[in-house]
Amino acid sequence: MTAQDIQTEIDDLVDEFDFLDDWEQRYRYLIDMGKALPDMPETERTDANKVKGCVSQVWLVTGKDGDTLTFRADSDAHIVRGLAALLVRLYSGRTGKEILSVDARDVLARIGLSEHLSPQRSNGLASMIGRIRGEAAEI
Repeated sequence: MTAQDIQTEIDDLVDEFDFLDDWEQRYRYLIDMGKALPDMPETERTDANKVKGCVSQVWLVTGKDGDTLTFRADSDAHIVRGLAALLVRLYSGRTGKEILSVDARDVLARIGLSEHLSPQRSNGLASMIGRIRGEAAEI
């Protein structure tokens, strides 16, 4: 993928959320994004895959193919699972360099999501982003 592809994906996400009238609809959309995530097998719901710093349980599995990373995620909380789905969509299938070039917090601010998350969800989101960026930095 190119930087243009990343920007197009970001613009698409922003447009999708902008299309929705209010935050109740946006939360429903976020929850639907989470429902669309493939189920994670119990064998992958391990402490090694658990994201530290989240109040809810969140698991993140990273796959590597050369310098490209793929992510799969799951959570026991609907909105957090939706946030994980949003991050998977934003970052999966990208190189470490591409991942590090995208500021997820900026994307979330453009969506208007940052101001509507509780402090616990914000901390959990920061933990997920940190884990993804950490994996990207290791490539």
